[in-house]
Amino acid sequence: MTKEPTRGKRKKAATPTAQKPAPAARSTAAAPKAEAPNRARRLCSLGALMPAVTRPTFRRQSPAAVQVMLDWADIVGPELARVTVPRRLSGGTLTVACAGPVATELPYLAPGLIARINGVCGTGVVSRIKPLQDLALRPAPPPPRPRPVPAPVEIGDMPEGPLRDSLSRLGGWIGQRGASRRRGG
Repeated sequence: MTKEPTRGKRKKAATPTAQKPAPAARSTAAAPKAEAPNRARRLCSLGALMPAVTRPTFRRQSPAAVQVMLDWADIVGPELARVTVPRRLSGGTLTVACAGPVATELPYLAPGLIARINGVCGTGVVSRIKPLQDLALRPAPPPPRPRPVPAPVEIGDMPEGPLRDSLSRLGGWIGQRGASRRRGG
């Protein structure tokens, strides 16, 4: 009496197989077409494919974190967005880099910010805000004041048209620039 091995590879018993007809025996007129691979025959919607495509990206950063990063100025307002930048959202804690004294002010603003962020991204996305003072982050300078548009220069010897209009406006800007240089400005 011999025992079969319980571990390792087992040899398959030889099974009799039906013999296939030789390729020459089939007629070419009735030959079936080569079957397409399984993936080509199976149709599925784009929505069914999206989880497989987005899963690697969402492992690195959640969709809620991306939304907070992209919509930061709309969520917190332009004044606070100018001096803060969201750095990381992990485990319900949003790390925010702040410029200057805003880092000490941010804990007092946190309940309102958390409510606004959760209102935009969904309940429970952010439960805590961690301020991080970043010396490299500086407030953006205010935008320059718009200069007044000068009066166009009269051009008498050109026919009416877009070229004449453009040149007369250009002449006005050049005249204003020359006048400011003469004044010492």
